[in-house]
Amino acid sequence: MSDPSGIHRRHRSPRRALLAVLGTLGLVAAVATVAVPSANASAPPPPSGWTQVFLDDFNGAANTGVNTSDWQYDIGTSYPGGPANWGTGEVETMTNSTANVSLDGNGNLRITPRRDAAGNWTSGRIETVRTDFQPPAGGKLRVEGRIQMPNVTGTAAEGYWPAFWMLGAPYRGNYHNWPSVGELDLMENVQGLNRVWATLHCGTNPGGPCNETTGLGNYTACPGSTCQSAFHTYTMEWDRSVSPETIRFSVDGTQFHSVNASQMDATTWSNATNHGFFIILNVAMGGAFPDAFGGGLDGDTQPGHPMVVDYVQVLSTGGSDTTPPPTGNRDAYSAIQAESYDGQGGVSTESTADSGGGQNIGALADGDWALYRGVDFGSTAATQFVARVASGAAGGVSGLVEVRLDSRGNAPIGSFAVGNTGGWQSWRTIPANISRVTGTHDVYLTFTSGQPADFVNVNWFNFGR
Repeated sequence: MSDPSGIHRRHRSPRRALLAVLGTLGLVAAVATVAVPSANASAPPPPSGWTQVFLDDFNGAANTGVNTSDWQYDIGTSYPGGPANWGTGEVETMTNSTANVSLDGNGNLRITPRRDAAGNWTSGRIETVRTDFQPPAGGKLRVEGRIQMPNVTGTAAEGYWPAFWMLGAPYRGNYHNWPSVGELDLMENVQGLNRVWATLHCGTNPGGPCNETTGLGNYTACPGSTCQSAFHTYTMEWDRSVSPETIRFSVDGTQFHSVNASQMDATTWSNATNHGFFIILNVAMGGAFPDAFGGGLDGDTQPGHPMVVDYVQVLSTGGSDTTPPPTGNRDAYSAIQAESYDGQGGVSTESTADSGGGQNIGALADGDWALYRGVDFGSTAATQFVARVASGAAGGVSGLVEVRLDSRGNAPIGSFAVGNTGGWQSWRTIPANISRVTGTHDVYLTFTSGQPADFVNVNWFNFGR
């Protein structure tokens, strides 16, 4: 499931379609500053019929970091064990320093690339803690951000690559299953061009139904003022109320791109979209996309120009589950399909060869987890946990499948150990004793191991008395 090119992809949209000459990498020592206009103090209220499910309008004291209840910093030059240089060939080191990522005291987030005296670049990349952004069944999801791209153009902008985008939740903790898990680019820009690109990435790399590493993308000029000189609102609306299911991209309310399920086979679409997503904001420096437009960083590139974000907002409407599932919607004593999670970290799904077919969750390793809300244990205590598992882990690799209630930080109420069962689709039913449980709880399956390697797949689980 690794990307044979080594480029994880946040892949570049029609960007690479233009295939220009690779730019030579150069570094300069000049430092630039830029005046940033104030943004709105808050996001607009949801339209009638829409529910706000996430908002950060970046209000806060100047020179402070982001709210780590909502965002986590990506640090260094890759995810742990993931492709180098974030899989894209970019050259900066991401930090959590307020020199790179900070509030400005005027309702804005600033992500600012810097270069030190030795010519080394730093910048910022943050992603939402939540990974569950997707439309309700039969409804719509809208993700929008009001953003001013780095206000730099011409040769001074060479190598700049700001982006507002989303990755499929199964990527978190795996880092080698791109592009099958899906990527939605709401806004990308390079070289200070007055263009916004939007793209869906999916399937296999290279090629496949999404023409990777290019993806299914399009671009347009920012209306009115340029992308660099003013704020514009970049929006993705994912619509499950229509057939075929459709994802639309717009800037300042004008649609310029869409993709739909009829553009690929059902399995590819499902693998790319049948799960939650997390949101990413970053400014990369150099890499494949800038290179495709005639050059990355060189001696003319000016550091110090921030991408400025007024707000990021997620809205939902329609469908059957615009609010959290009702209390007690899952029966603890019937099989709970593992792929029906309400949230996860590091989990991927795949077709199962187990009896009954369907999907299992897989690639489970130390620190991964899956959440199942509203599990009703009733008034007579459950005392047993049973799970259907398989493992093709190497010799000496094993781990624990744990059950926790209501918070991943709570102690497990029970667990069992599992090692190689004869293969990743060689299934066994394993029971474990648990502390007595009654009532309705959110159930977390957590996976703990002394090794970083994947050690188990799970098809379903339930509880017993």
